[in-house]
Amino acid sequence: QVTAKTAFLFILPQYNVSVPAADGELVQYHYGLKDLVTILFYIFIAIILHAVVQEYALDKINRRLHLSKVKHSKFNESGQLVAFHLTSVVWCLYVVVTEGYISNPRSLWENYPHVYLPYQVKFFYLCQLAYWLHALPELYFQKVRKEEIPRQLRCIALYLLHIAGAYLLNLTRLGLILLLLQYLAEFFFHMARLVYFADENNEKLFNVWAVVFVVTRLFTLTLYILVIGFGLPRVESQALDPERGNFFSFLFNNILFRMSVLLLVCLFQASVMWRFIHFQLRRWREYWHEQSSRKRAAATAGTKQQTMPLKRDSGYHENGVVKAENGTSPRTKKLKSP
Repeated sequence: QVTAKTAFLFILPQYNVSVPAADGELVQYHYGLKDLVTILFYIFIAIILHAVVQEYALDKINRRLHLSKVKHSKFNESGQLVAFHLTSVVWCLYVVVTEGYISNPRSLWENYPHVYLPYQVKFFYLCQLAYWLHALPELYFQKVRKEEIPRQLRCIALYLLHIAGAYLLNLTRLGLILLLLQYLAEFFFHMARLVYFADENNEKLFNVWAVVFVVTRLFTLTLYILVIGFGLPRVESQALDPERGNFFSFLFNNILFRMSVLLLVCLFQASVMWRFIHFQLRRWREYWHEQSSRKRAAATAGTKQQTMPLKRDSGYHENGVVKAENGTSPRTKKLKSP
């Protein structure tokens, strides 16, 4: 029994409480320091799953494609993220649908702070934190190139900041929707990269990703404005109460603070869209440059074929008689008499 209790500490979420509900009592969870033990356990699980995907899927595909070292590293990165993002999108969509967060958008801010979480919501957040923390030692295990490490560290830090912030500040419902939108766009991007590495002439999936990216950015901005601009200012409890998990809803009652936050959100989304537009313009410019180069090469090859000189005899014809190059007629060969 002692061993079972210790095992449950690593495997199952802790801090369960019974919350009164219309149908009786409902078991829900809140966070605490014991969550770090559970996260540590799932970090090892994520490392094992990472190795399984690498060994039994990505390495076999790499042997067939014969990619260069640079493309090999990017292919592995995108392959791992495609598997993770696909799993996370399906899981997150199931959670937000079953919990009613999509059918009832008011639930994103009603009854804030959302201190008590359903089991599947807390377990989802613990697994997300475990995955992005496991990505840190994977930088060493995968022997990532030095020039790629800063970019990947920034990506990991942003995800950890978003997920941990939503989890600790009791904004888990809003965080779930934002993660769903972000993971959906990232899935299409890394899937497009995998298809491109397999066939460099196939870039159609990048166009699909571009549409999905713009749509998700618009939904993300709309969601921020809806929750921050209209939802949180209407929360009944506007007083600062860290014990109840109410950290900053009272700040959104101040219109100046609310507008400042919305302005920062809009500026951030604008910077993201600017980088996206710059990337698309560069990609289209490279595409048209490549197409024009191919057309010039094809035109040059056709011109060379037309102007290629024909093989001529050593002499030339004059009045139906073959003349030598010096103008004299070739000598006839005498026949020996028998």
